[in-house]
Amino acid sequence: MSEYTMKAMAYSSYGGVEKLKRMDLPLPKVGPGSVRIKVKAAGVNPVDWKVMAGYLDPIMDIAFPAIPGWDVAGIVDAVGFDTPEFKIGDEVHAYGRRDSVGVGSFAEYMTLPAHVVAHKPHQLSFEEAAALPLTGGTALRALDSLELAPGQTLLIHNGAGGVGQAAIQIAKAAGVRVLATASVKNHELLNSLGAEPLVYGDGLVEAVRARVPGGVDAVADFHGEALEPTLAVLKESGSHASIADGTVGAHGGRYIWVRPDGKELQRLDALVEQGKLGVHVVSTYPMQQAAAAFTQSMSGHAGGKIVLTEFTD
Repeated sequence: MSEYTMKAMAYSSYGGVEKLKRMDLPLPKVGPGSVRIKVKAAGVNPVDWKVMAGYLDPIMDIAFPAIPGWDVAGIVDAVGFDTPEFKIGDEVHAYGRRDSVGVGSFAEYMTLPAHVVAHKPHQLSFEEAAALPLTGGTALRALDSLELAPGQTLLIHNGAGGVGQAAIQIAKAAGVRVLATASVKNHELLNSLGAEPLVYGDGLVEAVRARVPGGVDAVADFHGEALEPTLAVLKESGSHASIADGTVGAHGGRYIWVRPDGKELQRLDALVEQGKLGVHVVSTYPMQQAAAAFTQSMSGHAGGKIVLTEFTD
């Protein structure tokens, strides 16, 4: 490997985890207004393996070989012209989705526009910092769309997932009462985050009505297949949003797709610094074991964030 190449995990055609291969690929250049990050950790999200499977091909162009990964944390290695926000050596993190697929964080280096990057809070390890941007940004964008006021009530579908855990903490920090669904084994986790735990499925509507007879002010769906109970427990003037059901717009809701935004990430970082937002990393793998990390993510029962760390070979 030369000074002009880097190690990366990438795939040359759509498919499953068997498509992921370690490759030597060109070191990314650093254009004006951009920063190159020496990757210390990369967050693993379900969208990463869904993109690799081709699910987003109808809406996103791809350049093979493609490097997965939209979450990154690391150290600024180089800066482009006129980039006063950052200097070499800064510890940073970002949600690094591009308009096309190909340049991701499962590599030694990643170059991103400066406006999507934020300084890493010192309270977070690189692993935790890489786990925050996509899930935290998704939660923040969903809650912003619901326009909740202190004292109002929010129901979260799938409170134990990465987005749900972030949303509970953000909502609680804003003075919102939170009810959240999860399997019984995760109810202790929900309690620790400040949410009132509920079991999803049969009986959910009755359980919510028993706690909030007049209906909840808002519902955030982070699971899917929840439109019927959402509408059943939502008060007439309420609002709802989903990250998993594109049909909610026809029922007065909003479908959420998070954007790369350094200023939104700074809002999350401020909550971290205030001790109001934490990140739960359940598993880490060295970068060359990305396939194993994807396999765990595909199980749907991680219970927190999965993160890749630097290559160990």
